[in-house]
Amino acid sequence: MPLAGQRCASPCVRNHNNGNRSSLFPLFQSGIDCCMRRGYPGRGGGGIGCWFLRLLCPRAPCLPDFDHAARIYEHEVSRSEADIAGPGRMGMAWTYRFAMLLIFLSLVSTLSPVSSNGNDYFHCESIVRNWADFSSESGIREDKSTLKDLLFFLHVPRTGGRTYFHCFLRKLYTSAQECPRSYDKLRFDPSKPNCRLMVTHDDYSLMSKLPKDRTSVVTILRNPIDRVFSTYEFSVEVAARFLVHPNLTSATQMSGRLRPKTRGVSTLDIWPWKYLVPWMREDLFIRRDARKLGKFRELSEAHDSYNMEDMVMPLHEFINDPLAHEIIHNGATFQVAGLTNNSCLTKSHKVRRCVRKHPELGHFVLEVAKSRLDHMLYIGLTEDHKKSATMFANMVGAQVLSQSEALNSNMEQEASNTTELSSAFPDPETDGSNQVQHSTNSQHEGKVPSPSDVEPAKENMTVGKLMEAYEACISTLRKSQANRRTMSLKRIAPANFSKEARLLVPETVVQQILSLNSLDVELYKHAQEIFMQQQKHLTQSAPEIFMQRQGQPMAEGEQQKNMHDILYGCSPWRIVLLAVAVLLVVVLVVLVVSTRGRTSKLKV
Repeated sequence: MPLAGQRCASPCVRNHNNGNRSSLFPLFQSGIDCCMRRGYPGRGGGGIGCWFLRLLCPRAPCLPDFDHAARIYEHEVSRSEADIAGPGRMGMAWTYRFAMLLIFLSLVSTLSPVSSNGNDYFHCESIVRNWADFSSESGIREDKSTLKDLLFFLHVPRTGGRTYFHCFLRKLYTSAQECPRSYDKLRFDPSKPNCRLMVTHDDYSLMSKLPKDRTSVVTILRNPIDRVFSTYEFSVEVAARFLVHPNLTSATQMSGRLRPKTRGVSTLDIWPWKYLVPWMREDLFIRRDARKLGKFRELSEAHDSYNMEDMVMPLHEFINDPLAHEIIHNGATFQVAGLTNNSCLTKSHKVRRCVRKHPELGHFVLEVAKSRLDHMLYIGLTEDHKKSATMFANMVGAQVLSQSEALNSNMEQEASNTTELSSAFPDPETDGSNQVQHSTNSQHEGKVPSPSDVEPAKENMTVGKLMEAYEACISTLRKSQANRRTMSLKRIAPANFSKEARLLVPETVVQQILSLNSLDVELYKHAQEIFMQQQKHLTQSAPEIFMQRQGQPMAEGEQQKNMHDILYGCSPWRIVLLAVAVLLVVVLVVLVVSTRGRTSKLKV
């Protein structure tokens, strides 16, 4: 008898009360009709279990009460065995039951992933939402236009940050003011007064270890398509340098022996190259060995450099690899959000996994990244290189120079106060043999900065001189990079990466890059809007900036005269030379015209 309140026991057995199990379809229909169409008071696995019991014993009630159902099942089995005559019929009955069990297990295995995926999505949504709420609440609220004590340069790979570091920041900060750069863990005390510049590929999660009220953040972003191209090219370029070795084992062992001996930082120590370069290096050696064995066709000069599988991993294969999905795609958004696999936060892995698995949750990460860009001191664009550099010099460089002047005066006072103590208690750590020669090494703890720590070139630096030094530096740096790139790519010739070669890449590959980097595309658009606002703000505040530099009032005519200098990085003497050149051209034109007039009169 069915339990009280059950509506479907009698209808389910209406056509199956004779114990006839030779027809499989009516039993399926009976189970579906009873447990899924006639108001079964349960969901999920209980309904499937009821359906399975209905197939085995039509008189079972449609309830997830499996103890009661089991008793009914035993009764059904004993009754069936008594009704069925002969050993052959008995074997068929047990074969039928075994077949039903297999069908039930297959149904459970099919429906369980659907249920688990749904539960996983809601679990992931909760994780990502909680992280986004926490990150939004911990945003910087102070005036973002004022440079604070510590400058954190968030270096997004392949955006031109290395150029800014060598040609801008090293002109503005001394080696003693650079925080020791570590690309895996933070190993410096940010409370030290000497630490004023932090340049690293670490993501925004590093801010959790820095004093937020005393830290300003700057960064540079790049068009996502160009950034992916450049990441691919640089990975191949660095990996190709190892092809001087006879095999991969030799290259790996040699790099392992050299790295502990060098005091500087190797590319293999820096995120993300510590993952991408070894991967690409192994691939290059495999392809070189395959060529030696004749597994590839003969090389042709007409090959597409980005699809030359004989020599190097094709671009379309590169962007579809799981490692590229983990590190490269939407890399700028994840880095600004603090969610890379190099993050300082332990929960970042769960958030990143959820967003990778459920891309529709990516908008939470995007909004956090946008908010953090809004609170940064400066945003540069790789594509607008000249404007970005000029803007950096005026927005950041001018404030650094102003801080340095105040700092130098304080340092001179502190140095004069400690001279007497130094003569009485000499410090053995200050001799020349122990001086730090590279910015990546740790500074001496507790060392009092002295005027000798300040490079002479920085003492009289101005924004105009900074731009001049930048132009000279970038020219030299680009030549050096081009030469090194040429030497590396010779080892995988005829592959040769260039802007012209990029145009030959199929549009389908380019569109796939766009699709895989949809978050970065939106973040870059937001960065472009901020860039335009910065430019507008700089235009409006140019007269005030110039007066601050000069330290004295300036007439309205002088403001207009120096506006061009502020916005485009031209110093006054360049404007004078330009005016003289224009005047000479005008004089020459007048002379030519007057000479022609005299000649025509003589002919007449």
